[in-house]
Amino acid sequence: MNLVRSAATVGGTTLISRLLGFLRDVMVAAAVGTGPIADAFFVAFRFPNMFRSIFAEGAFNSAFVPLFAKRLEGEGEAAARRFAEDALAVLLVALLVLTVAAEIAMPWLMLVFAPGFSEDPQKFGWAVEFTRIAFPYLLFISLTALQSAILNSLGRFFPGAAAPVMLNITMIGAILFLVPLTDNPGRALAWGVAAAGVVQFIWLAVSLWRAGMVLRLRMPRLTPDVRRLFRLGVPGVIAGGITQVNLTIGTMIASLQAGAVSWLYYADRIYQ
Repeated sequence: MNLVRSAATVGGTTLISRLLGFLRDVMVAAAVGTGPIADAFFVAFRFPNMFRSIFAEGAFNSAFVPLFAKRLEGEGEAAARRFAEDALAVLLVALLVLTVAAEIAMPWLMLVFAPGFSEDPQKFGWAVEFTRIAFPYLLFISLTALQSAILNSLGRFFPGAAAPVMLNITMIGAILFLVPLTDNPGRALAWGVAAAGVVQFIWLAVSLWRAGMVLRLRMPRLTPDVRRLFRLGVPGVIAGGITQVNLTIGTMIASLQAGAVSWLYYADRIYQ
């Protein structure tokens, strides 16, 4: 019965998230259409999500959950918490380094990721600006993946399943309240993406607190378990990377044609 209830909870929450995601995309389309601002924003939105899909979703969860659950069952909650805190410390440092490096190198990264934008200096500038605003989303959503994995191991599936709902609600809020206040809707949407990462992180941090699993920041240590965690995550990273390579090549080619990045995004969302 618990399994059925958990499946129904996750399935129902996922359905709500999909419906809200469709509403969000309809509202985004109404706000930015398929012009240069839309192209720049969709590149900014896809860029951190590309890294998230490779590192923070299936790859991390499939590696972390078995190790955490083994610690929890075999050695108790305190040992499992220490392992989670060690993983958090190393993950946070890696994400901070990646985020700072990407922020600094963003113009050069954009030349690779959307080479066609270089022919339009204004669009290229928007893409760099929007992506710099939105990129910290990767940091928070990766930490959210860790939080969600812990909650799933504790048998609390709803908070993690509801996290994408928070993304959609935050983005819809940005469209309703930020877009009217700015002359560039893409900039408002980019801030909405960054804010969504923070909201999701807070949502799951509160859920962990309610579950009695509060994580403290530790000095990063490459313990044997942390090394094993990242070693086990490599196959998932490779598998996720193959899919993202196709999307990245599609974006690179689409950037050569005005409006094509937007068309590709909308088509991909309808397909999903």
